[in-house]
Amino acid sequence: MATSTAGSRLAGLTFTDPQHEPGWRHVPVPARNGRALPSAPRDLVVNVVGAGRVRSLDEWIQETSTTSLLVVDGGSVLHEWYADGLGSNTLFLGASATKSVLAHLMGRTVREGALALSDPVTDHVPELSGTGYDGTRVLDVLTMTTGVDWVEDHRDPDGLATRLVGCFATGADSRALLREVRPGVAPGTRFSYSTADSQVLDWVRERATGRAYAEDVARLWLDLGCTDDAVVAVDGAGVALAGGGLAATAGDWARVALLAVAGTTDRGEPLLDPDWVLAAARPAYPFLGVGRLPSSITTHAGFGYHWWLMDRTGRRLTADGSRGQFACADRATGAVVVKTSHWPYDDFLVDRQARDISYLGLHALLDALRQH
Repeated sequence: MATSTAGSRLAGLTFTDPQHEPGWRHVPVPARNGRALPSAPRDLVVNVVGAGRVRSLDEWIQETSTTSLLVVDGGSVLHEWYADGLGSNTLFLGASATKSVLAHLMGRTVREGALALSDPVTDHVPELSGTGYDGTRVLDVLTMTTGVDWVEDHRDPDGLATRLVGCFATGADSRALLREVRPGVAPGTRFSYSTADSQVLDWVRERATGRAYAEDVARLWLDLGCTDDAVVAVDGAGVALAGGGLAATAGDWARVALLAVAGTTDRGEPLLDPDWVLAAARPAYPFLGVGRLPSSITTHAGFGYHWWLMDRTGRRLTADGSRGQFACADRATGAVVVKTSHWPYDDFLVDRQARDISYLGLHALLDALRQH
């Protein structure tokens, strides 16, 4: 596939800025036969209560460094806002929201019978034999419960997580680094947020389907009716940063969230099994429930199938990327909120508060739609 550097339409940052890092390469994800979401604008009155005060919607937008906000209800866009210089054709880097797109790809792969969640990872990727992933199952990488010796700290310049992302900035071989990951604790006994798990999950998916990440996303984009080409970062070997490198328009991120509602397209065509959709929005283990994850991440979410759980019922869930990239859905009402952001990352307390306030605001928006 052809590669290119990030164009001027790319906004939103993850751990470095692709626009100013000439080493970053991106593979295009074409959109064909797109179907624009209908528009039905209406006023939103939302109060966000948290961190010791009440905020209006505008105050919440500003305090959480929002770069775009798109709200869909009843299948129509009722609210759309962009920061200065950005717009409906801007590609917003989803950072780890990219992982939730990977979850959709995995759901389709399971539906098509190409693999099972009980499969050992090394059955599909024998190159990982003797590493920390030897003895793990597909379910373990999908729920980030592999137990491998991994610390997701991008503030540590020498850590494995920083080195992994660095492979995409320098053109190195990211999969060679995955073979360095060592065992930690028994699989299925703890949650540890890990982009390495996502990269291994995508490696398994690629082996099962014979399709690269960008190819499978293009297939998804076609079926969802996405309207704009996206891009995804790749390393020197052409391997996608499936755990954090996809950039797309706010409208197309909304379609990603809409698929999480019932596993169907806007035309009612099934892409995911109902059982998968339900399981993706619920914790596979009690320690993955809302409020049970490490508080350094947030106390407002749990973890499902590479989606973040927003309540204990499986009703609300969200994609969640570094510095505030969200695509959330209310499965009971079909409402969706996309919020992209660019808040500071270096201070973990600032990062955590911005994420916590964002979750409270997403709930407030979905509650306001429910009451309308």
